[in-house]
Amino acid sequence: MSEDPIAELEAELVDMWRRGSISTRESAHAIDPKLDPACYPLLILLARSVDAVPMATLVQDLGVEKSTLTRQIDAVTRLGLVRRRRNPADARAKLVELTEGGRTRVSEQRDERVARWRRSLEQWDSGDLRSLAALLRRLGEAAS
Repeated sequence: MSEDPIAELEAELVDMWRRGSISTRESAHAIDPKLDPACYPLLILLARSVDAVPMATLVQDLGVEKSTLTRQIDAVTRLGLVRRRRNPADARAKLVELTEGGRTRVSEQRDERVARWRRSLEQWDSGDLRSLAALLRRLGEAAS
């Protein structure tokens, strides 16, 4: 353990990121064995939205270049998970949404991940979990 709490936090975040990368790869492959794990965050963002999402919003929220997003959307479209459609408010723009099958597969995988978290953290106090979530949210806001 470091005497510097910021250095200790940084080390823990690196370890969490590494474990998260492994978990993301496993979750992506559970949705579809051919799914590139780099596309997983795109699917999660789309799953959080009831409506189709403008590509410009996805570029901003994912922090990727438009060309990268286009390649990712092409890949998940080929897998039948996502579809593009015209934006009625702007004929030049496209909206992106999960297909019904894509929404089902992402939802099933998310439910499985939440169930694993529940089993892993069942001994934790609910107040501690809420505090952890609030602190992580606060950390994310400070880091952006």
